[in-house]
Amino acid sequence: MKHAWSPDSWRGKPIQQQPEYPDAAHLARVETKLASLPPLVFAGEARELRRQFAEVTRGRAFLLQGGDCAESFAEFSAPKIRDTFKVLLQMAIVMTFAAGCPVVKVGRMAGQFAKPRSAGNETIDGISLPAYRGDIVNGIDFNAASRIPDPERLLEAYHQSTATLNLLRAFAQGGFADVHQVHKWNLDFIANSALTEKYSQLAGRLDETLAFMRACGLDDAPQLREASFFTAHEALLLNYEQAFVREDSLTGDWYDCSAHMLWIGDRTRQLDGAHVEFLRGVNNPIGVKVGPSMDPEELLRLIALLNPDNDPGRLNLIVRMGANKVGEHLPRLIQAVESEGWRVLWSSDPMHGNTIKASSGYKTRDFAQVLSEVRDFFQVHKAEGTHAGGIHIEMTGQNVTECIGGARPITEAGLSDRYHTHCDPRLNADQSLELAFMIAETLKQARR
Repeated sequence: MKHAWSPDSWRGKPIQQQPEYPDAAHLARVETKLASLPPLVFAGEARELRRQFAEVTRGRAFLLQGGDCAESFAEFSAPKIRDTFKVLLQMAIVMTFAAGCPVVKVGRMAGQFAKPRSAGNETIDGISLPAYRGDIVNGIDFNAASRIPDPERLLEAYHQSTATLNLLRAFAQGGFADVHQVHKWNLDFIANSALTEKYSQLAGRLDETLAFMRACGLDDAPQLREASFFTAHEALLLNYEQAFVREDSLTGDWYDCSAHMLWIGDRTRQLDGAHVEFLRGVNNPIGVKVGPSMDPEELLRLIALLNPDNDPGRLNLIVRMGANKVGEHLPRLIQAVESEGWRVLWSSDPMHGNTIKASSGYKTRDFAQVLSEVRDFFQVHKAEGTHAGGIHIEMTGQNVTECIGGARPITEAGLSDRYHTHCDPRLNADQSLELAFMIAETLKQARR
């Protein structure tokens, strides 16, 4: 029998990817303070996302998940949040209108601060220091003082997440997301892009459709004036996550109210580990990153632990294989899941398996490889007769040069022009929109 779950039962399990705080008493005081603060989201919102996830799992909708690789304290601003939100709206409208498919919108925002690392230390010019683990843990500057994990950063992350969520709610429900404003979502720096013309043509067709609906008296639906928008992040720092576990007064169920959705990374999905233990007990929709090392039997055991009731809205398997590896590894995983009758949402993370180092030394991703992994993901699901349910990308509304390629190609030599990421390279608005058009066309063909 499974052992009983409690918000702190993870503390008795082996845990990976955690910082070593030098002052345990200071950390404990901050954890107590966090637990006394208001939740960031509410249980009812998480239940609604779970309902929408179930629609995706059944093949009736598509999941769009995107945002920063790691949010930053220094670069936090309203325009940055607005522009990322704009791009996600653009991507969603392209998929919804071109493919006739509802799109569930989830941002890697308002909590995506912590990052797992491949090594605990970073060495430059013979000097080794603790690795940068995201602004919620330590500083990015390469000096000893900056790299000391500081519990006060947990509080700063909470307050920034609160401000981010307030702004996102205002954008989503205050008129900014009104589809009648679709032409105004364009970003200035892609005004001369070929994709902008393609998007403008789609927006023109949408205007005609809205005019027809208005003439028929069907133009007052709240879905046209507002957008449902949810937040998600990797549940990496479990002391932070535990502080926001609340018992829902309506159902008596536990929810992690730091975000609507949480996920477990490919480095922290151990069956007997703390991260699986923690997330099995909260009722949010949750995700698990599925890399090329995932064994079918291990995946089945993970599903049984995380979704024992086989609820179609509960579990999102986020596939991150790398280009040219999807066809080799994904079919046997799908076949194993289908043979056992598990109902899961399959989505593609085409970013994390395609990171390379340019000759200039910059960490980057080739956009052609990103597109290739997404295409292979759809093709495998088509061959298996299953539903390719979503996309999970690291992107930004900023005019960055971090991923090479695209319709308006970024070269290796051009990476230094606007390389701003604190961690992993992100798609810019142009590349994100190009990806959205490709997915829209693929969805349209699938629905035919």
